[in-house]
Amino acid sequence: MMEKEKELLVEYGKLLISTGLTTGTGGNISIYNPDEQIMAITPSGIDYFEMTVTDIVLLDLDGKVVEGKRKPSSEWQMHVINYQKRSDTIRAVVHAHSTFSSILATCRKSLPASNYMIAIAGGDDVRCSKYATFGTEELAEYAFEAMEDRYACFLANHGLLTGGFTLKEAFSVAVEIERLAGLHIGASLFGSPVILDESDMKKVQERFPSYGQ
Repeated sequence: MMEKEKELLVEYGKLLISTGLTTGTGGNISIYNPDEQIMAITPSGIDYFEMTVTDIVLLDLDGKVVEGKRKPSSEWQMHVINYQKRSDTIRAVVHAHSTFSSILATCRKSLPASNYMIAIAGGDDVRCSKYATFGTEELAEYAFEAMEDRYACFLANHGLLTGGFTLKEAFSVAVEIERLAGLHIGASLFGSPVILDESDMKKVQERFPSYGQ
C-alpha cells in the first residue's frame, strides 16, 4: 500500500540530513492519503540512509498500525492531528531539529516578519508552541494550536514543524523557515531587526498566490 508515498519518505528522509535540517535519526516526516484515510510515516530511530520502503509504517487516524513491522515515529500524534483536522490543506508534515529554528524554540521565541519570505508559512510570523514532552498527545495539541492558520511552528525547547499539501511543499517551508530563522538571529547580533508591518505583509500575501509559473 502507498508505495509511491513510501518511496518519497525514503527520499526526503535522506534530504533531511543532507540539507542540515536534522542529524542522526532526529525528526520525522509523513504523508497522508485522504482516500484511504491512512498516513505513511517514518519509523522510530532508524538511520535515514539505511531506511528502506519496508521500514515505513502505515497508520490509520486512530494511530493503529495498518501495515509495517517497525515502530512508527514516537511523534506520530503530532502528524495525525493535522490529518484529522486540516486534511483540506495539510497532507504532509515535516518535523526537524534544525539549528536556527531550534535556537529560537529554545528561547521560546516566535519568528517575526523580519523578511517578507515568512509569508511562505501562511502569515506574518511563526509561533512557538508551549512545551510538552516529546511523543505525547499534549505536545501534538500544543503544536496544532501554535500552527493554527499557518504552515509552520516552533516546538518549545525542541525544533521545527511544518506542513503542506504535498511533501515537497512541507519540506520547502521547513528549508525556508530555517533560513529565515538564521537571518533573524544573525541580524539580531547587529541590533534590532526591522520588522515589516501588517500593511507590508498584506501586500506580500496578496502577491504570493501569483508568484512563479
